[in-house]
Amino acid sequence: MELTLIVLLVIVLALFFDFTNGFHDTANAMATPIATGALKPKTAVLLAAILNLVGAFLSTEVAKTISGGLINEGDGGVLITPEMIFAGLIGAIVWNLLTWLYGLPSSSSHALFGGLIGAAIVGAGISSVNGGVFLSKILIPMLAAPLTAGIVAFSATRVAYAITRRHDGKKDGRGRFRYAQIASSSLIALAHGTNDAQKTMGVITLTLVAANLQDPGTGPHIWVITACALAIALGTYSGGWRIIRTLGAGLTQVKPAQGFAAETSTAATILASSHLGFALSTTQVASGSVIGSGLGRRGSSVRWRAVGRISLGWLFTLPASGVVAAIAALIAHIGPVGIVIDAVLGFGFILFIFWRSRRNRVDHSNAIPVPDVAEAGYAVRVKKGKVKPVKTKTGTIPPLTPVAQSAVRDDIAAREAVKAAKEAAAAEKEADAAVAASDRDRADRKDER
Repeated sequence: MELTLIVLLVIVLALFFDFTNGFHDTANAMATPIATGALKPKTAVLLAAILNLVGAFLSTEVAKTISGGLINEGDGGVLITPEMIFAGLIGAIVWNLLTWLYGLPSSSSHALFGGLIGAAIVGAGISSVNGGVFLSKILIPMLAAPLTAGIVAFSATRVAYAITRRHDGKKDGRGRFRYAQIASSSLIALAHGTNDAQKTMGVITLTLVAANLQDPGTGPHIWVITACALAIALGTYSGGWRIIRTLGAGLTQVKPAQGFAAETSTAATILASSHLGFALSTTQVASGSVIGSGLGRRGSSVRWRAVGRISLGWLFTLPASGVVAAIAALIAHIGPVGIVIDAVLGFGFILFIFWRSRRNRVDHSNAIPVPDVAEAGYAVRVKKGKVKPVKTKTGTIPPLTPVAQSAVRDDIAAREAVKAAKEAAAAEKEADAAVAASDRDRADRKDER
């Protein structure tokens, strides 16, 4: 198989990964404004797509981290071959689609890094990976970014509720924050374009360098930037509704002021990391912000079982995508036949995932149930407060994802616990009243004697 054909296959697969990155990460910007009713679902994803497109042209620092830092290349380094990059992309796409099917907001970025590392180790040995870059610009940000975003969101939520305390007489007098949410969620979408689209730019640039079609150390060409910007924008517009459901309603109930605090924290963290060239996960940052805002709002609760499942997904992302990529790399070593086998197996897996997803369809009409949106922001006035049932072909709401089911069970258990506590308190009060009445009767009889 000609080298130029291999390069073309890698570029096509990289752009498809960019597309999956778009719909996998739409929730990072738009889950909370959809959950509070600040934006209608279709409007939200269109706005996110446009801003992702714009953001992709604003910076190339992260692209340089991938193309000229993570994998050693050039004079004195180990050149990773386009075949290995092809295998790495297969590992990333497989993990992306699998986690999307189950509504888990895992990291598309770390799936890509894991795939590239796994394929590079099989194809060129452990020395092909730059350990210093991996540690300083991927591993440390992976651990620090969600924690940092969570702390900032916690503090911002506290401040937002403190400065609007005068509205506490209303059910949720902070509904005006929904207008601010439009601006803050837009900033996240813009930041997502500056960070995540660049990762695919870096992969394509790395491929061109590996094929001796571009000089080592140079940034992405303008056609690479444009193609990646369009791919991630199209993916964003397609929705990613399963993960929107998880982030918008699966972790905590989001109120307008709380959503604004989470979004501004996410945007600030992503923009700072893009400026420094840190290739962090926007999904982990957004999830950390939602959890932090849930802890920051008085009376709110975080569904820790759902958090645990998502955390496990984060933990397995790098090694799982790396293992899949390593297997694909071993097959690719066979030669042109191996590349064909990888392509056929990958395409078959993609078709299977999309076929399987139709058995439990989630789209703009049921990603966030209408009653939840109404309850999340009373002051927002969802169609004058009238809640309409979700219409589907079967006349019922489709089954929830495992994460959403866990959240529902946690909510039911919490309500039952509160109800049981109230009943116990009432029973104890009645018992105390009965004892007091009995004591008074004995005292009255004693006085009569």
